[in-house]
Amino acid sequence: MRTATNAGLFERARQIFPGGVNSPVRAFGAVGGTPRFVVRGEGAYLWDVEGARLLDYIASWGAVILGHGAPPVVEAVQQAVGQGAAAGVPSPAELDLAGLIQAALPSVERLRFVSSGTEAVMSAIRVARAATGRPAIVKFAGCYHGHADPLLARSGSGVATLGLPDSAGVPAEATRHTLVAPYNDAEAVADLFRTAGDHIAAVVVEPVAANMGVVLPQPDFLPALRELTWRYGAVLIFDEVITGFRVAWGGAQRRYGITPDLTCLGKVIGGGLPVGAYGGRRDLMEQVAPLGPVYQAGTLAGHPVVMAAGAAVLRRLADPGVYDVLEARASRLAAGLRRALDGRASVAQAGAMLTVFFRPAPPLDDAQARQCDTRAYAAFFHAMLARGILLPPSQFEAWFLTLAHADEEVAATVAAAEETA
Repeated sequence: MRTATNAGLFERARQIFPGGVNSPVRAFGAVGGTPRFVVRGEGAYLWDVEGARLLDYIASWGAVILGHGAPPVVEAVQQAVGQGAAAGVPSPAELDLAGLIQAALPSVERLRFVSSGTEAVMSAIRVARAATGRPAIVKFAGCYHGHADPLLARSGSGVATLGLPDSAGVPAEATRHTLVAPYNDAEAVADLFRTAGDHIAAVVVEPVAANMGVVLPQPDFLPALRELTWRYGAVLIFDEVITGFRVAWGGAQRRYGITPDLTCLGKVIGGGLPVGAYGGRRDLMEQVAPLGPVYQAGTLAGHPVVMAAGAAVLRRLADPGVYDVLEARASRLAAGLRRALDGRASVAQAGAMLTVFFRPAPPLDDAQARQCDTRAYAAFFHAMLARGILLPPSQFEAWFLTLAHADEEVAATVAAAEETA
């Protein structure tokens, strides 16, 4: 029997999937080389088809916060599957997970489950536009909110300007109501409101940016967004698809003490299965059908297997001290990496996620992030992979720790980084 190899499977995959993958970053295009085809995960580790064990810092892009194959999640999924597939009608499992979310995020007075983060943000923006009667949204360069057409916008010339399509197949008309400002630049957002405030329905932001690498909000940034949206009658949307239940119990809004009008969630609340949710103020969410005129639906939304997995995760995260453990381990890892890479790179960390930036100091926005030495990151990525440590295959992604990343894994990672010097 012929043994499968990563290279052989990738060659086959390229005959079937565009670029050989079902999501672009998996192709290793930013770092070069051959993707690893994983057959098993346990705790903090993955095993590929060639039998290599990899210490994993991708963690399903932040979704797997308890570690791979966590017993509470496996048991919940097995029980839910044994009770049959989704029936397309309500189930008690939806109420269980919703209750856990609301207990952690008081701002979420009403919510709706969907099947992805993209759907969650797209739907939240639709609600904001319906509630305000305005067409425009403000987003930030470098922040990713899914692949809906209006959100695939990049900034044009100038500090803050009308968005231009950032993907083929997106017509200019789809992004003409998308205004793009630099992250952490509250004054640029204030300028947009001064000139177009009557047209702005919402500001959508990653409260901790994680799609240009981890970029922390400056102290005045999120409070300024809250004040500006209040003043001009716009909706503040926190995209917490990544930060929700990752940087704190209750997400970034609890960590930074800012209450948004609408919140978008995903990843962690599905326990590693496909999920999204959006929710917030009762008056806004009652715009959604069947109560209101905003149409949104999903055949597999609230899937009972996903709901069971998510509830198992949140129950574990609600245990006292869990986030103290996660934060302490991530802080030790960040400090160790700073020492190991002294003079070569900087590290930004929020809760249980971080990024090693190959630039002298962590960036404050997308323009600064783009100054990173991406070739140096690619070399570091492959040096760490050769030592059995799997990092995100892009300079502009976050690393994620799980509860399964114990002191032993942190020490091994730092030691490997020291060897790359």
